[in-house]
This record gives sequence, structure tokens and C-alpha cells, in this order.
Amino acid sequence: MDLKPHQNRYWLNANPKCPETFQKQVIEICQLYQLAPILLTQGIHVISVDEKTGIQALERLHPTKFPTPGSCERREFEYERHGTCCLIASLEVSLGQLIAPTISPTRKEQDFAQHTESVITTDTKASWCFILDQLNTHKSETLVRLVARHCNLTIDLGEKGKSGILKSMASRVTFLTDPSHRIRFVYTPTHTSWINQIEMWFSILVRKLIKRASFQSVEDLTNKIRAFIDYFNHTLARPFQWKCKPCRWNYNRPLEKAV
Repeated sequence: MDLKPHQNRYWLNANPKCPETFQKQVIEICQLYQLAPILLTQGIHVISVDEKTGIQALERLHPTKFPTPGSCERREFEYERHGTCCLIASLEVSLGQLIAPTISPTRKEQDFAQHTESVITTDTKASWCFILDQLNTHKSETLVRLVARHCNLTIDLGEKGKSGILKSMASRVTFLTDPSHRIRFVYTPTHTSWINQIEMWFSILVRKLIKRASFQSVEDLTNKIRAFIDYFNHTLARPFQWKCKPCRWNYNRPLEKAV
């Protein structure tokens, strides 16, 4: 029967308020993933972006014992904690590579906007479509002003909390998701981190580097993350094989995906 009761994993029910709207959002994102290679030839980058926060610089108190015939690798349980950092990463969906990663102590509104600008400046004439979750820093005043500036929009944006595009989070989202803009954002439904491809890349980072390494400082952690990203982009990067079939998908099941 191919049952594996010894295996388990966490997953999160989406429980959308409106299943029809939820389905449309899922279909749009999956179509962007499927069309990403074609869109890139037309000068449109499809980017999956998110933050990985609280990455700990843990130094093992004793060296790791490497595997030998008949014995697995053994890592020291006790450690010294030197601090944390935050990685903001943008995945080029059609290539499977990271663009202009940002590592900083925080993930504030300005941090995300600066990261977005660093990604955009890698190809100033192209169009950009960012797939991301609904964190409030992804719907900020700073991000609206950045998009308006890069899209050469001279309209009055209003004042945050009072008037115009900047009045509320809803009005800012309407502006940021406008398909007529050269830079636009597509938001994943709430509680659906598994539809964002960058989360799969974060899993690779944890398995191949963070979980097994020992870091002497936050600077050491930062340098090793940057080195891993460079190594990954040059040797391991490839597009994820996305196997979602949204037309037959039940919103109470996690999407099927494969690396």
C-alpha cells in the first residue's frame, strides 16, 4: 500500500474566505511560472521573492565528526549563538538563479524596498513581475514611491493615511498590482507560502548549508551564505519543475511541486 507512517511533515490549510477568488489567484501565479521562460525572451522578468528571517550564526562547541564506512556524520549538539541575520532573496523563475540577494540585520520597509530596487537596476529597461506574500512591508509607501519613480509616473500619490493612492493598504495594493505598470506585484493568497517558489530555494539553503555548518560570527554566516549563493548560481541553478494543476485542485490540499 506504500504507506509510510514513520514519515510526517507540517502543512497549512489555506481556508480561504472566497474559494473562487482563491482559485483565480492560484491560477494566475501558476500561469506566470509556466510562462516565465517565454516572458523572459520578451524582456519581462518573473521573480519569486521573500525574506528568510532569524538565520542564526551557531558555532558548534566541538568539531563535526565526518562519516566513515558504517557510520553517519555526527554533529555536536551544543553550540554558542553569535546573533542572527535576515536574507531577502529574489529568484529568477525561468533560470532558477538568485538576483542581487540582500543580507541585513532587519527586514523593515526600507530594507525590502532597497532590495527591490537593487533587483530592478540589474536590468533597467526590462519589465518586472514580483510574486510575493502579503506581509505589510510588501505593500508599503516606500514601495509605491519606488514603483512610481522607476515607471516615470508623475501622478499625485496622496498622503499615507489620508488621501490618494497612499491612503490605505488596499489602495496601495491596487496601485502595486496594476498590470499596466512596468513593475508590478502579484500577491499569494494568505497561508499559502508553499505556492511561492523562493520557499523551496530557502529549503535548499537550510539543507545544504545552514543546518550542517558552524559559524564563528554573523559576518562569517553572511560570507558563507553569499558564497553558497554564488556557487549555487554557477553550478546548481535550474528552474523548478512546477506540477500544479489548478483546474483540478482542491484548496484544502497543498500544491504538488517538485524540484
